[in-house]
Amino acid sequence: MQPIQLFDLASRQAEWLSIRQQVVAGNIANASTPGFKAKDVTPFDAVLNSAGLRMTRTNPGHLTGSAIDSRLDVDVEQEELNNEIGIQESGNTVSLAQELRKTGEIKRQYELSTGLVKSFHRMMLMTVKR
Repeated sequence: MQPIQLFDLASRQAEWLSIRQQVVAGNIANASTPGFKAKDVTPFDAVLNSAGLRMTRTNPGHLTGSAIDSRLDVDVEQEELNNEIGIQESGNTVSLAQELRKTGEIKRQYELSTGLVKSFHRMMLMTVKR
């Protein structure tokens, strides 16, 4: 029997979301700091693609798989310049509207991930009971 990777994948995504939330919170906290450059983390897709274990498709209609690594490799990098706000007089590049959008995105991704894990866990418990 193959090990179930879903719980490991959900754990890695939760860790990635936690790191991203810390970076976004730092951006918001430094929104008025002169010369502060907004930061973001590498996308979760890139984190999965940099790993070694490949998930496989059992049906051509399934989505293509991504790789899972034994450790999370997340880089915090300077974010691309937001053309809407540009560089402010103080040299700051933080857009509060964009950072708040990111916090909503992080919340939705976390809720989706925990909902999937909860459903999968319930399904496993129902299978074991029979």
